[in-house]
Parts: sequence; structure tokens; C-alpha cells
Amino acid sequence: MSITRRSIKNNRLATTGFRWAFCAAAKAGPPRSHYQQRRDHGDRHAAALRNLFNRMLGQLHHCLQTRQLYDPTKAFAPPVTAAA
Repeated sequence: MSITRRSIKNNRLATTGFRWAFCAAAKAGPPRSHYQQRRDHGDRHAAALRNLFNRMLGQLHHCLQTRQLYDPTKAFAPPVTAAA
């Protein structure tokens, strides 16, 4: 008996996302600070870009579903912490 790992992904979407995140992280602004925060957290370059892409893709999905315009200050706002 053999157990293998099967990975299914859209290579075109992954490549496009990597480039999109790379370009977004290259410029100053909220995406760059998110990328740098992930790097400071210990992520390697590719992992930080993948995390940034996942976040931007989620934001794009939200904007399309709610018919809102993209606002980077809202999209990359710091997490809200509950008051004690």
C-alpha cells in the first residue's frame, strides 16, 4: 500500500498571484507593510508573497460580492482587539 500526496492547483492563477503580490509588495503602502510584517514574523519571501496574495484575493472577492470599491486603508487595517 502506498500513500502519496496529491496537489491540485491552478498554475496560471498561482503564477499571476505571485506576480501581483510581488508588484504590490515592491511599492510603499499597506501591501508592502503587510509583506514586511510577514517577513518579520519569520516567513520566507515566497511564503510572505503567498500570504499577501491570499489576502488580496480575499479582498477582491469581498469587493466583487458587496459591490464596493477597493480601499487599501480598509483592506489592510490593523486587526481590532477586544477591550478587556
